[in-house]
Amino acid sequence: MASSLTTISDEARIALDTVTGRAAGLFRPSIRLGVTGLSRAGKTVFISSLVHNLIHGGRLPLFEAQKSGRISRAFLEEQPDDAVPRFQYEDHIAALVDQRIWPDSTRAISELRLTIEFESASGWNRMFSAGRLSVDIVDYPGEWLLDLPLLGKSFADFSSEAFELAALPVRADLASEWRALSTTAVADADADELTARRLAESFSAYLKACKRDERALSTLPPGRFLMPGDLDGSPALTFAPLPGMTGKRARPGSLHAMMERRYEAYKTHVVKPFFREHIARLDRQIVVIDAMQALNAGPAAMADLERAVTEILACFRPGRGNFLTDWFARRIDRILIAATKADHLHHESHDRLQAIVRRLADRAIAKASFTGTAVDVVAMAAVRATREGTVKQGTETLPVIIGTPLEGERIGDETFDGNTETAIFPGDLPKSADAVFEENAQDRADNPAIRFVRFRPPKLERTAEGVTLSLPHIRLDRALQFLIGDRLA
Repeated sequence: MASSLTTISDEARIALDTVTGRAAGLFRPSIRLGVTGLSRAGKTVFISSLVHNLIHGGRLPLFEAQKSGRISRAFLEEQPDDAVPRFQYEDHIAALVDQRIWPDSTRAISELRLTIEFESASGWNRMFSAGRLSVDIVDYPGEWLLDLPLLGKSFADFSSEAFELAALPVRADLASEWRALSTTAVADADADELTARRLAESFSAYLKACKRDERALSTLPPGRFLMPGDLDGSPALTFAPLPGMTGKRARPGSLHAMMERRYEAYKTHVVKPFFREHIARLDRQIVVIDAMQALNAGPAAMADLERAVTEILACFRPGRGNFLTDWFARRIDRILIAATKADHLHHESHDRLQAIVRRLADRAIAKASFTGTAVDVVAMAAVRATREGTVKQGTETLPVIIGTPLEGERIGDETFDGNTETAIFPGDLPKSADAVFEENAQDRADNPAIRFVRFRPPKLERTAEGVTLSLPHIRLDRALQFLIGDRLA
């Protein structure tokens, strides 16, 4: 898919940018790490915890450079891209550590440069390497990636697919108001700003309703309708699909022509620059996935998440180059797919969570692996909000997780106040990953109900000397080793 997203002039600009970046890297080695995922998957928490643990010497036993004591220090520097907002690391850490609240979700693209000074494990490398690597972390919403396939679709294609999705049982009631309004719009009538705005607002409301916890749907382009940023209210975001567009040509000056023009403007001025200026410049990528929310919502949400993950992974430029081609084109040679919030399950279910996420991304993983890209899947928690324990229920001993549920979270008739620590038996994930995608999954005896609630960030532990430890995690060290470990060898 990625090959169809750019023109010859786009590729020329990408090549020039790559050559400039490679030349600078001869003196200051760097790597661009993309961090994405659908909203509330944990991108902000992942970046904050990664940086916090490296700067403060966190417990990272599977991160070889840290384990062997070869990292002398890690620190933040000015980012290389002045036109990109800085990732507000300090604010996010204050929220996690001081207030014990989860930081605000990613709403737009941001960047942070973390520089690591280290001693190479190889005597040869120590002779020629400066022992310094800058990791440019690029944080961006996964919803924006779901826009990239639009570059290969006409307005008629986009409209047809939007109405097909809206007719699915899991979406039909949420889309009823927008679909009813669309039937009153006459595509061949004169363009009317008020009609365009009403349609766009109704379509946006439908997409936002799909995103709520009750449905937890994921395939919701255009992404900027959910996260408009500074484009809110602009003509490029004031359009909507129209019914019956297949085979029709727009009459100049008609509502159809207006919607089609704005759709094309959205692709030209919003989607394409995002790909060219950010996605095409990445070296490594992590995709964080909140499968818990979709599991809570049921098989339809899982199927929709599978569709979204497949489309997201298809948008990258995977592959391995060689010394010559790498000077002109960047390829993502490592992709990590991380199932987040593993701390919401007992460790006995972590392998099953990992298997479910691998099942979600099967097709895309096979395609990326064929290009030579290394792909891995991990169940992790960038910040561990719970600890494990056991409770006795009659003669049975149950494995539980212990933490402080967020205020308003519920299990059955119990509503939590946000201050009381409690032990919860979340249940076990099914042995077969395929089971959670089956239509009757929630009713099967061998697929018991899973109870997921959201927890507050943990209180940080202190040593006997009064030193506050870094943020606890599950397998953050494994993620670091896969993503950048080879560059610190």
